[in-house]
Amino acid sequence: MKVLLIVSSYHHHNTLRVARAMAQPLGAKIVAPDEADPAMLSQYDLIGFGSGVYSAAHHPQLLQLADRLPAAEQGKAFLFSTDGVPHFAVISKEWLRQKMLADHAALQKRLEGKGYQIVGNFNSAGFNTNMFLKLFGGFNKGRPNAEDLAQAKAFADGLLAS
Repeated sequence: MKVLLIVSSYHHHNTLRVARAMAQPLGAKIVAPDEADPAMLSQYDLIGFGSGVYSAAHHPQLLQLADRLPAAEQGKAFLFSTDGVPHFAVISKEWLRQKMLADHAALQKRLEGKGYQIVGNFNSAGFNTNMFLKLFGGFNKGRPNAEDLAQAKAFADGLLAS
């Protein structure tokens, strides 16, 4: 299977670390959105789109790329993200899952509109020092950690099994 991961990751490279963990079992190539040629994406059996979460959505670069994609015949994709929500304070895993799905909705809608089948969603905590948080040392320091990266790898393994 030929797999491509398109990743926008720049503050602390949280999402890039997750993408690297996924790339290993998938044998995937990792590129930034500005390096992804929309016309060439049909050469891939599976494409992962990932970034940090910004205002409850993927990075604008990914959303803009999705808008430029040609129609996909039987294209398969998955979405992944990292976010700065203080995961240590969240009581319910179901709340985190619902938040992830809501955060992924804008990109998912665009991709489905182009004919892509979304085969999975993944989210991990990411170190967040945006705005005033840097004054307090940020949220989720050390995240994604080894356990988060192992979960990302297990998610990728599951994609191969399906």
